[in-house]
Amino acid sequence: MSALGRVVRAGVGRRRVRTVVMVLTTLMAVTASVLAVGLLVAARAPFDRAFAEQRGAHLTGQFDGTKVTAARLVATADAPGVTAAAGPFPIVSVRPRTVTGSDFLPAGVDLPPITVVGRKDAGGPVDVIDLVEGEWATRPGQIVVAAGAGPFRPGDRLAVPEAPGGPTLTVTGIARSVTGTGEAWVTPAQAETLAGETRDAGGAGSVGGAAESGNSSDAGAGSTAYEMLYRFRQATTEADLAAARAAIVAAVPEGAMSGARSYLTVRQDETANAMAFVPFLAAFGVLGLCLSVLVIGIVVGGAVGAATRRIGVLKALGFTPAQVVRAYVAQALVPAALGCALGVVLGNVLALPVLNEVGEAFGAPAGGLPVWVDVTVPGAALLLVAVAAVVPALRAGRLRTVEAIAVGGGSGGAGRGGPERRRVARAGRAGRAGSERRRAARSFGARPLSLLPPAIRLGLAHPFARPARSATVAAAVVFGALSVTFAVGLALTLGKVQEGRILDSAGSVVVEAGGGQGPPGAQVVPVEGAGSPGGPDGEREKADPAAVATVLRAQQGTRRFYGTAQAQVAVSGVTGATTVVAYEGDSAWGAPDMVSGHWLDGPGQAVVTGRFLTAAGIGVGDTVTLDEKGRRTTVRIVGEAFFTQDGGMTLLTSTATLTELGLGEEALPGRFHVRTASGTDPAQYLDALNRALDGAGLAGFAHADGGNSSSVIVAMDALIGMLTLMLVVVAGLGVLHTVVLDTRERVRDLGVLKALGMTPRQTVAMVVVSVAGVGLLAGLVAVPAGIVLHGVVTPFMGDAVGMTLPDTVLAVYDAPVLACLALGGLVIAVAGALLPAGWAAGAGTARALRTE
Repeated sequence: MSALGRVVRAGVGRRRVRTVVMVLTTLMAVTASVLAVGLLVAARAPFDRAFAEQRGAHLTGQFDGTKVTAARLVATADAPGVTAAAGPFPIVSVRPRTVTGSDFLPAGVDLPPITVVGRKDAGGPVDVIDLVEGEWATRPGQIVVAAGAGPFRPGDRLAVPEAPGGPTLTVTGIARSVTGTGEAWVTPAQAETLAGETRDAGGAGSVGGAAESGNSSDAGAGSTAYEMLYRFRQATTEADLAAARAAIVAAVPEGAMSGARSYLTVRQDETANAMAFVPFLAAFGVLGLCLSVLVIGIVVGGAVGAATRRIGVLKALGFTPAQVVRAYVAQALVPAALGCALGVVLGNVLALPVLNEVGEAFGAPAGGLPVWVDVTVPGAALLLVAVAAVVPALRAGRLRTVEAIAVGGGSGGAGRGGPERRRVARAGRAGRAGSERRRAARSFGARPLSLLPPAIRLGLAHPFARPARSATVAAAVVFGALSVTFAVGLALTLGKVQEGRILDSAGSVVVEAGGGQGPPGAQVVPVEGAGSPGGPDGEREKADPAAVATVLRAQQGTRRFYGTAQAQVAVSGVTGATTVVAYEGDSAWGAPDMVSGHWLDGPGQAVVTGRFLTAAGIGVGDTVTLDEKGRRTTVRIVGEAFFTQDGGMTLLTSTATLTELGLGEEALPGRFHVRTASGTDPAQYLDALNRALDGAGLAGFAHADGGNSSSVIVAMDALIGMLTLMLVVVAGLGVLHTVVLDTRERVRDLGVLKALGMTPRQTVAMVVVSVAGVGLLAGLVAVPAGIVLHGVVTPFMGDAVGMTLPDTVLAVYDAPVLACLALGGLVIAVAGALLPAGWAAGAGTARALRTE
């Protein structure tokens, strides 16, 4: 090993605290950065790969067959910007019923509505269907079901009792459309049969090899709905797709396009959980890199200052200034490289569960983070470390040999210098002491300061004697306290999201009125060996809502309540069945948090999430049409709410809307949500309520607060906690290293103070107080900075999942929380100073006096 290598190895091995600090700070920064950049790139990779291979549709358009002909839709392939098109495909919404039983579903169960597309084959210029299992439907009586649409296997049989003739379809295959263009596929002729229409043989053709629809050229004589698939020349952004959609709309009669869905919306839905991690991981990565640069600059600068005499010796032995610079830069790069390697490994391990979830959505292996991320991120981190280390290293290289040997410290980091060193030190101490007293008097006032114990006065005055070093302590504490403030805000926000993600979670008691909360016509599947009142098959008819309401009003301790019904219907502009939750009574107290608009206050109104608005291509104030078995009603969107139940695709309205759809008993509330009066004992209330409901065969139960926790939010909380702890530890170690350097330089002064009677406890107090004031002020600066960072990052987390976060989720810093956070800087500074303070207190007086 060369002489330079031995110097580097000795420097790394001898200063273990310094080495640990640099390893931890780069470990934390690289872990967060690898996760953020890797997830940003890798989370979209399975979708992008499948989209390219299957020529996914940039835009899936749905058209009203009563307003546009198939021939007119074929002509839209020539619209400006269109590079490929497929269709028109007839589509119909049906409600199948199981004919054959399975381990998951018995026979005779009515299923939710599904969107069936009439398509001759799985190929074509746009949206090649990936056949996962079985074969394509090639003749009437066959159906291919989308993966994830239900627990189906090839050979299962499904009946469609509402279609003419009540046909029975055999599942021939399981398939996957990368852009979700359908939930099931049949032949075009079968789709027309399901729609209840008969066509003649001569009809409009199709685009790009799409199935012959056989529709006549007269609007109104064709299928009730069509689907067209498009690819565009420019489709990178939402603006590009909006312009492309406008070109399609201009090519058809007004109102013909009933809905559209872009591939960007599909990609966001499929990668939402992974992308939600990126904003806060990026913030932690930036904080970690900034703290790394700061701490490494402190550490290397301290190493140069503490080893001035060693540098002079090295130069006397023949080391050039360039070699000295390389030695000190290498002493920073070696532990930083170890931290980078560990950070890459940890980042890849933490990314695997998230990437597995994304890969499963497309039936593809999750893979790992791209290799270039594992190379680029640590490379950038090492470059920043080198830049941070080279500045103090250059100072070491410029030192003159004679001056470094004469003035430098010696053994133990303090050393014994010559008479000149002692003279300079005494003059410096005298000057600093006078300066400390003057600055402390100006800052605190001589009279109040004189009332404090001497050890406390010396500690308070010290930051004014070493302002540069105090500034480095303050900077380290600011980063640590800022991280804590940011992390606490994230945890509180995620807690509110956890509380509000499920609908109707504000009540304390839930009463089941029978009939279940499934889709209209859905049957209760009895469990063997268990029975329920109401009928020989275990089914229980829905109780009279008015009777249940009367019991609840009469029950002592009831404060307020409302009822809900649930159904699944077709909604214009939304692919597949949409869950509708209908409210009856005063439900404002149990409403989800509103982003814009207002809660339901009359019939014909609806409230949805931002994700629903995007998927349907509408906004607050627009209308949507609900369809159930041919009966339609229109509701106006009066508000945007925040909840994640059912992926945020549930439509909230009043029970009057379900009544207009002709759902009969299904429009009646099947569940009541109750809030008890303040001071009511929950157990006694439930006992009394169940006795009152016993005659009707009903029962109430306590609302389960933690039964629907999101595993994604739990993972986020754990990751935030881990990264915050690492940042705080690094900040504390930065404080520790600075205080260690300071106490080593003041070791003789400490010996004098001990000789004059200062006790070990007073020594600890003096050292701790010397950073406590700085820590307190730094904490006060860090809190508003952390609040600002939280306000910037959290909306991006909402955008990543297609949701707008309401103000109630963002405004989480109340007075008690702020009061605690304001002390965060003080805690970090004191924690970092305690260990070196103990070392200073334990140093012997005689040994300290002999050290210059």
